[in-house]
Amino acid sequence: MPKLEVVASQDSVWTQLRASAEDAARSEPHLGSLMNATILSHIDLANALSFQIARKIGDAELAPMSVREVCAFAYWSDPTIVAAAEADLQAVAERDPAIKTLLQPFLYFKGFQALQASRVAHWLWTQGRETLAFHFQSRISELFQIDIHPGAKLGSGLFLDHGTGIVIGETAVVGDEVSMLHNVTLGGTGAERGDRHPKIGKGVLLGAGAKVLGNITVGDYAKVASGSVVLKPVPPGCTVAGVPARLVNCPTEATPARTMDHTLADVVYDFVI
Repeated sequence: MPKLEVVASQDSVWTQLRASAEDAARSEPHLGSLMNATILSHIDLANALSFQIARKIGDAELAPMSVREVCAFAYWSDPTIVAAAEADLQAVAERDPAIKTLLQPFLYFKGFQALQASRVAHWLWTQGRETLAFHFQSRISELFQIDIHPGAKLGSGLFLDHGTGIVIGETAVVGDEVSMLHNVTLGGTGAERGDRHPKIGKGVLLGAGAKVLGNITVGDYAKVASGSVVLKPVPPGCTVAGVPARLVNCPTEATPARTMDHTLADVVYDFVI
């Protein structure tokens, strides 16, 4: 297995994660073995991630040790995958008021775990190892109820809140710092082949149950309200809501994915009432 090196930017996240694991092992001795196996016995975030993904998606067909070797080689070949995972952890800490420490998303949040396994699946896809990439996708879908095609391009600093029911199609692109809730779909509009899925800009907020369909663009820092069906491009910095979605506020707040503000403008409430 290749030796993985820690990049400088990971130090603070890794240090916080280890400190939380040490505290948990002291306060809950029954979980001491888990903390040691998943975090405390590893030299850096990359090694801990490879172990965590392996223990989750390894099965009788693809043993955990084999999964770990695949992850380790992916991280060694492309260190930006681990840097993206670090940014994802920071995003959860910043945007989810329910978490107490980084230990929660790393060990228990399926949105974070599915995302990290999907990053490895995408690396396999780019290397032409499509069958193994599909095996990863299948296991992720079975375990986490999150279906991300390995061909989809995912930015860093992503937050998949709750995660259940998220579907992201093959030619979808998700920009940096995006937040999405459960049951979001980035899908196509038919059986056509080629580039057929949405392109989500930087800092976009996708509310629970939002459906964005077709090869359309959702501009940077836009907001899609919960339950909306988006069939046309969304301008940067705007909010859309409804079925089909329509513009309801433009411009919206500066960084909706960071604030996680799902409210709509008062004028929309007046209109609906």
